[in-house]
Amino acid sequence: MEAAHQTKTFQTIDELFRALQELKYICDRRLATTVFLALGMEKPLLLEGEPGVGKTEVAKVLAQALGRRLIRLQCYEGLDVSTAIYEWNFTKQILSIKMAEASHSLENLKSIFDEEYLIQRPLLEAIRSETLGRPVVLLIDELDRADEEFEAFLLEVLSDYQITVPEIGTLTARSKPVVVITSNRTRELHDAIKRRCLYHWIPYPSLEKEYAVITAKVPEIGKELAMKVCSLMQEIRGIDFFKRPGIAETLDWVRSLILLHRDHLDAETIEETLGCLFKVQEDQEKVESEKLAATWAGE
Repeated sequence: MEAAHQTKTFQTIDELFRALQELKYICDRRLATTVFLALGMEKPLLLEGEPGVGKTEVAKVLAQALGRRLIRLQCYEGLDVSTAIYEWNFTKQILSIKMAEASHSLENLKSIFDEEYLIQRPLLEAIRSETLGRPVVLLIDELDRADEEFEAFLLEVLSDYQITVPEIGTLTARSKPVVVITSNRTRELHDAIKRRCLYHWIPYPSLEKEYAVITAKVPEIGKELAMKVCSLMQEIRGIDFFKRPGIAETLDWVRSLILLHRDHLDAETIEETLGCLFKVQEDQEKVESEKLAATWAGE
């Protein structure tokens, strides 16, 4: 067994709040409180919000702040047990049988359904992380993209932090891993999942918050340009686009402006960098057909 890995704990909300800020994650007091309570109550944290508002980033910076390894399960339609929880190493099993046959020692071959042949996927790896002395933060990302049936697989994990492998038995966590679940709310998650979590909705950032994030993440951006970008983002999100840009798109845009050595926004610059803001063809066409770039640039 590996030596136990020391992780950090937080005694107060303020201590956690400062730790997140030091890692350049700008959050409000309510989110910091919800994270603090989830840690203290050993409950999963469920974060919902529009794409690009920083849900996944919470898990990443929390893992850094706690000194834990991050395990990420990216959800998608068709996600199953063999991808999310475990599967058997069929190749190794067959090889063991053939080697035993070749040496005429089949009677001495131990069960091929032993932990030695078990391939751990993210959920099982997280459950067993404390046993191996390597506590983790488990990120179950975009759960709403998975089939509803997959949520049933999660219930045992989130209820008792254990996983049953029929050939071996029930594997139980020695202590609960930190769990962060994100959802873009493309569908409603099952109530049974929600009951086991503490919940927080992350909205699009306010002007002040977005400015703080931009200047923290991209300090080389000028203050005047940063404020202009953030003000424009507030205006853009008020328009009925198919996919409104989140703070992730704002960061991409700011970095593109720096790479292009632009210190102000004009219509040409906005049009040339639309790919940073809008990831849907119809939205880019809307900007072009309605000549929004010129309007936004004040031309």
